Amino acid sequence: MKHFQPSEFTCKCGCGGNKMQSAFLEVLDKARELAGVPFKINSGYRCEKHNKEVGSTSRNHTSGNAADIACTDGPTRFKIVRGLIAAGFKRIGVAKTFIHADCVEGGPTSIWFY
Repeated sequence: MKHFQPSEFTCKCGCGGNKMQSAFLEVLDKARELAGVPFKINSGYRCEKHNKEVGSTSRNHTSGNAADIACTDGPTRFKIVRGLIAAGFKRIGVAKTFIHADCVEGGPTSIWFY
């Protein structure tokens, strides 16, 4: 990876888990290059316990196929979303303070808001 360190994706609960999928990381690295702005990772891999603690029922993060990218302003949000789409992401969630990207097999192509 050119733009990330593996440690950025380690589970935030302190368990040390990090089962990120290399294919996902390659596409995310490409998206970062295309966006032209840094991606600060809020959440990458999540162990089952941490995933439940944050209220998620999805398997995106627990499978190592998702990341939440910190973002709080419109111009940067636009650049990140544009980079994600150009890199091939087809599932993007937009919140006030982050952008979620995942590439879960069989998931519908979608952009949603939190």
